[in-house]
Amino acid sequence: MKEYDVVVIGSGPAGHYAAIQAAKLGKKVAIVEKRQVLGGVCLNTGTIPSKTLREAVIYLTGLRQKAVYGMSYAVKRDITMDDLRLRTTHVIKTETEVFRAQLQRNHVDLLTGAGSFLDDHRLLVDNGLEKEVCSAALFVIATGTSPAHSNRIPLDGSSIVDSDMFLCISALPRSIIIVGAGVIGVEYACMTAALGISTTLVEARDQMLDFLDPEIIEALRYHMRDMGITLRLREEVVSVRKTGEGMVVAELKSRKEIHAQSLLYTVGRQGNTTTLNLDAAGLTADDRGRIKVNEHYQTIVPHVYAAGDVIGFPSLASVSMMQGRLAVCHAFGVPFSSVPNLFPYGIYTIPEISYVGQNEDQLTEQGIPYEVGIARYREIARGNIIGDQNGLLKLLFHRQTRQLLGVHIIGEGSAELVHIGQAVLTFGGGLDYFLNSVFNYPTLAECYKVAAHAGANKIAQASPGLGPSI
Repeated sequence: MKEYDVVVIGSGPAGHYAAIQAAKLGKKVAIVEKRQVLGGVCLNTGTIPSKTLREAVIYLTGLRQKAVYGMSYAVKRDITMDDLRLRTTHVIKTETEVFRAQLQRNHVDLLTGAGSFLDDHRLLVDNGLEKEVCSAALFVIATGTSPAHSNRIPLDGSSIVDSDMFLCISALPRSIIIVGAGVIGVEYACMTAALGISTTLVEARDQMLDFLDPEIIEALRYHMRDMGITLRLREEVVSVRKTGEGMVVAELKSRKEIHAQSLLYTVGRQGNTTTLNLDAAGLTADDRGRIKVNEHYQTIVPHVYAAGDVIGFPSLASVSMMQGRLAVCHAFGVPFSSVPNLFPYGIYTIPEISYVGQNEDQLTEQGIPYEVGIARYREIARGNIIGDQNGLLKLLFHRQTRQLLGVHIIGEGSAELVHIGQAVLTFGGGLDYFLNSVFNYPTLAECYKVAAHAGANKIAQASPGLGPSI
């Protein structure tokens, strides 16, 4: 039996960072990974493949350049699934090699196989050919999630698929039904529409991505409709069947039928805990496979921690990395600090969306007096250079103190741009930071200064004695 100080189950973002942190503290560490490749769902079927797929779509369709060179512009006319897979395969392979090198450099053992608890200090690792047992003083469960399935959706891996299966389809369809307008469903809808695939997005709720700022949602819906996406909100799919000709038919609760060549099911995700034998370790999971933890990512068994998507919200790779590191720091008494309420969201729709802090609805509910400053990409030289005429950056700030309260962006590079606002929020800065700072020209970062001037001018108009900002 192999003995370790720390055994991490899962090599996704949370597990990866937990293992490296423990190794940096001089601990003997092992990662248990059931796949033959490292990186978990994030690297192999989720975040990295889908974002690389998006980049390939945008590049090959010439989408970024159409505003400059015309709507007929494209890098490649007849885009195939192989074209898209070429880029994703390259990125996955490169990132996997980086992960493996990091583990080797930090002397982290890799145990390949599915892990299941024998008790709260021993884990059985089974790779199908052989079994081995390892023990540890500390465990970190970082097994992530998988797409949730429904009996109403007969997945076949070819024309009726989930998001894990999409990259494996043999050919791009001419039409597709996407069920579920969460982050994954909306991102894929934008990609398929950009490829010229007739796309219908079905969502049972009356709004998609309702955690976003309302103005940003409205802008996204406008762009999606402009791309040709048909939105079917407040509609529920009750059954799916295939015709003799191979078409997919989705029957809605309203008795409508939608016909397409393919269907992508993206409703919910399930924690990967069913094979862990949690009972043996004194643990349980909820009906969605999630494990409950405290603020230190500690389960009810003190020496067993859990981090990443398997614990639920916010289910972001970036946050999972931090959770894995902080779990190990807490376990070994290493001082740490984090700002859990100020993590940025990046949503890789077309156009891209990102935000940090509060939105208008939240501020209104709390009775906080706020003002808004908006900059549009078409007002910024860099926006015109890159051909993005529709992006916008929105600042929310306190009317009296001028303290920054939230940043909301839709447009090219928003997931990068948001980090400026995140830093200012974290350090308690406000409108005057943007007004008094110099930003490189021409850059999209100038949007912060333009939006700050717009907001300051609103305050000046309401209180003439303060004078205009510009």
